[in-house]
Amino acid sequence: MHVLILSHYWPPEIGASSHLTYELGETLVRLGNRVTVVTGMPSYNMKALPPQYEGRFRMEESMGGMRVLRIATGSVHARSRLRRGLEHLLVGPLYAWRALDAETDVDVVYTVSPPLTMGVAAWIAARRFGTRCCLGVQDLFPQNAIDLGLLSNRWVISAFEALERFVYRVAGAVTVHSEGNKVHVVARGKSADEVHSLPNWVDTEAIQPAPRLNAFRQEAGVGDEFVVSFAGTMGWSQGLDVVVESARILKNEPGLVFLMIGDGAGRAQLEQRARGLANLRFLPMQPKEKYASVLAASDACLVTLRPEVATPVVPSKLLTIMAAGRPVLASVPLGGDAPEIVRQSDCGLVVPPGDPIALAEAIRKLKQNPELTRAQSERGRAFAEQRFSRPACVREFESVFRKIAKQPVGLTVSAGLPR
Repeated sequence: MHVLILSHYWPPEIGASSHLTYELGETLVRLGNRVTVVTGMPSYNMKALPPQYEGRFRMEESMGGMRVLRIATGSVHARSRLRRGLEHLLVGPLYAWRALDAETDVDVVYTVSPPLTMGVAAWIAARRFGTRCCLGVQDLFPQNAIDLGLLSNRWVISAFEALERFVYRVAGAVTVHSEGNKVHVVARGKSADEVHSLPNWVDTEAIQPAPRLNAFRQEAGVGDEFVVSFAGTMGWSQGLDVVVESARILKNEPGLVFLMIGDGAGRAQLEQRARGLANLRFLPMQPKEKYASVLAASDACLVTLRPEVATPVVPSKLLTIMAAGRPVLASVPLGGDAPEIVRQSDCGLVVPPGDPIALAEAIRKLKQNPELTRAQSERGRAFAEQRFSRPACVREFESVFRKIAKQPVGLTVSAGLPR
């Protein structure tokens, strides 16, 4: 089977979306498929553009057995909401155009949303190759932006909701990473039998339990202290103010340090808010190959979301923390899918979002109960191996791809939309 992947995020960019999509393609190749990727020049979470990409409008390279077709999109993954919105509108047509350079025997087209315009690009490419597309939904846009107050103009919201319904409808299949997300997509008009709840995976071979006293601890200068870490994007939805305030509550707790590792639109504000806190340190975004060491160096790892995040989000870092054999400290909306995973696996503690006192108490509990942290670590690792291993999850994606590759391409008369 020849799979064409359209991805707005791709290595060497650092981030969950780029890593997951790359691992999907790489594993599909290992399973005997052919994979072509259309993406942009790297810029997300990149301090500088690698020299091989400088001054290039388009180029081709090979990565992990995949043919990768790149095109310059002008995207800088801007922090400004307006610029970011404009980028999302423009990249879709560019990727659809670059996809014309793929070989014509494409069996299925896959893309990830957001941005929603990638769903349009995948549909256009699929029509060109006479096949169907599969839309992988990672975040429920625009609903997540509405919940966070980032979208309030009713005309803009209506336009995005219409686009959302369109890309769901024209996709041969939609994949989501939890049952809660499936409910949302079905409520927007997609047939339930065309929505597949497939969990995100974690590479349980690359991410494994390892000694905590490692080289990363030495680099960070934390010695044998109890380390509570957050590693990833520091954006609005993460609600990381709760971590700063918990650090403030625990500023006199001996042998405790918080590490905030990463970057994002909210980092500068967090650093300003954390001034004077000796127990909280900020470190830069780490390359993927060092992420396992970051987790291993931690005694407990944070997963946070703002109280306003009503959509059922399962942050991918939750699964990697479990695979690393470290207890989870989840400060997230209690009715979502993420706390349910923590409860089912008994791999950590869940507290209400935006409650620094509750988070501080949970941190103290773990710090003072090494047997509890050890037991939660072991249970999290076992659950990750059983439920979220990369080969098993990718085989489920492959099954969905094969199913829609056999579907006829035509018109849905009742909907009046091309299928």
